[in-house]
Amino acid sequence: MTKTIMLVDHEAIRDWVAARAGSPALQEATSAGDEPVLRIMFGQIAYEDEDQPERTEATGAIELIDWDEWFKLFDKRHLALVVPVDRPGVRDEFHEIVRRPEPRE
Repeated sequence: MTKTIMLVDHEAIRDWVAARAGSPALQEATSAGDEPVLRIMFGQIAYEDEDQPERTEATGAIELIDWDEWFKLFDKRHLALVVPVDRPGVRDEFHEIVRRPEPRE
């Protein structure tokens, strides 16, 4: 089993995503009343062309957003990013966005 770490520091998260050529994104809610879902996108979608003509937003559509907006929602929802511990020569893109554990009293 791969060891994981939990990231909450904004700079550490940006560094992890940048090392994998990713981008912060937001997925629209798929049901009425649901909140949009924070995502990190890799590959072609991470390089979305801003010169594309306007397209209608479909339910569940993914939109690249800036880090300030992403971290605002990340902190408001008390989330953390769980990623594998870095290994030499491996750039694993696996990640999970989870709720932060409650602090112990």
